[in-house]
Amino acid sequence: MEQSAYLTPDQGYHFNVMRRAIDLIDAAEDPLSLDALASEMGMSPAHFQRIFSRWVGVSPKRYQQYLALGHAKALLSERFTTLETAHASGLSGSGRLHDLFLRWEAMSPGEFAKGGAGLTIYWGWFDSPFGLALVMGTDKGICGLGFAAEMGEDWAMQDLVRRWPRADFVEDPMRLRPWVLAAFGAEEAELSHAPLYLIGAPFQIKVWEALLRIPSGHVTTYSEIAGSIGNPRAVRAVGTAVGRNPVSWLIPCHRALRKSGGLGGYHWGLPVKRALLAYESARAEA
Repeated sequence: MEQSAYLTPDQGYHFNVMRRAIDLIDAAEDPLSLDALASEMGMSPAHFQRIFSRWVGVSPKRYQQYLALGHAKALLSERFTTLETAHASGLSGSGRLHDLFLRWEAMSPGEFAKGGAGLTIYWGWFDSPFGLALVMGTDKGICGLGFAAEMGEDWAMQDLVRRWPRADFVEDPMRLRPWVLAAFGAEEAELSHAPLYLIGAPFQIKVWEALLRIPSGHVTTYSEIAGSIGNPRAVRAVGTAVGRNPVSWLIPCHRALRKSGGLGGYHWGLPVKRALLAYESARAEA
C-alpha cells in the first residue's frame, strides 16, 4: 500500500505531534506551560508554537484548553445545538458544513439490502489534518472515510470493506482526489463541495441526516438526536447508528456527546474525536 499525500504534506505530521501532546496533557496533573510541553515533545518552544498556530490558528496554551478532558462539558453548556433549531436555520444536509457545501444522496433500502452487489467502490489513502485517512467513494460521491491513527491501516480497511461485502473495490486515489481536497478544505481544492453517497440501513441514514444538521464548532447529545428523528427512547440505537457512520468528519459523529458531557464512544478512537472537536472549536473562535 502506497501512502498518498494529497493534502498539505505536513498536516499528517502535525496530527502526530498533536497525538503525542494529548498523551502528555492527559498524564500531567496540572496544565503544562509552553516551555514544558515543548521540552517533552523534544522541540524548541518557538517551533512547537509555530506548528500548533499554523495547524489550527491558536496558541498551544489555548489549544491545550480545547484538548482538556472537561472541554466536552464546556461545549455542551456553551455550544449545544438543538437539531430542530439547526434545521429551522437551514443547517441541513444541503446547508453549510465545515465551511463548504455538501451534496448528498442515500442508497435505497433495496439497494442496501444487496450488500453492495453491482456497486464499484474506489478507494485511496490520503494524508489529512487528523492523520492518515482511508477514503472510499462511488461514482456518486464519498461513501466511506476512516482514520488509521489509532486503529491502524489494516483495521480501517477491513472495517470499511466489510460494510459492503459484495461490492467491487478498486484502488483509484486520483479519482477521489478532488472530493478529498474539498472535504478537508485544502487550499488547492478546485471544487466547492464534496458529494456524499450514504450507504446504510434506513434508520442509520435518519441518524446520519440528523448529524449533518450540527454546525461546525457545536455539539449535541445522543438523546437530542433520538428526539429529532421521532424516536426519543431509542438513545441506545442512535448511539449504535452514530458509531456505524462510515463517513467520519463529513458526517460529524464526533459532535455527538453524552448528556453528562462525556465524550461517549468514537469508532476511530477517542483521541481522534478529541482532536476533531478541539480543531473545530479553535477554528470557530480563532
